[in-house]
Amino acid sequence: MNPKQIAADKAVSFIENGMIIGLGTGTTAYWAIARLGEKIKNKELDIKAIATSTGSEKQAREVGIPILSFAEIDQIDITIDGADEADENLHLIKGGGGALLREKIVASNSKKLIIIADESKLVKHLGKFSLPVEVVVFGWEKTFQKLQLLGCVPKVRLENNKPFITDNSNYIIDCAFNEILDPAELHEKINAIVGVVENGLFINLASKLIVAYKDGEVKIIEK
Repeated sequence: MNPKQIAADKAVSFIENGMIIGLGTGTTAYWAIARLGEKIKNKELDIKAIATSTGSEKQAREVGIPILSFAEIDQIDITIDGADEADENLHLIKGGGGALLREKIVASNSKKLIIIADESKLVKHLGKFSLPVEVVVFGWEKTFQKLQLLGCVPKVRLENNKPFITDNSNYIIDCAFNEILDPAELHEKINAIVGVVENGLFINLASKLIVAYKDGEVKIIEK
């Protein structure tokens, strides 16, 4: 079985009837949404959800997961999401799929954030994966320059040879740091730049990391 699918199935085992679930975005979260849909169809689960992207919301509706808005809830019980990188301290880089802002809003309003990943995503230090930074379009060139001063090689994300546009109508600048030794400090420095909406460092948000290996082994790292 696909390690991503194994990790997703394990995460879904923590979901209980009546919960409000945050649905992540990306190739790993896809499997969690699919599994939740199966359980609803088989009447094994009765849940409702909030999605972190238009893509995840579309998939959720297709598999029969009822979707709510933030106006309808007080708090999310558990969010299941993937990560582009994760370290042993449960610090993450997210945003490879372009949904980092909504993912962080959902994660920060969740009682628990369960991250699911295959073994390739677990690293000693974050940074090999370029850090996505969502920025407003107005004046993005100056925001780009200020990000560069932090010691990275920034690059505007493209799609079909044009700047990639997020679900929030912003740009993403992917910042290659190579190695991030103090994720919390970098998070603050980036978000202090005017023009930055949010960055893909998730600090002290994850409560559980489920890592699945090609041989079927599952490792759970908890806060």
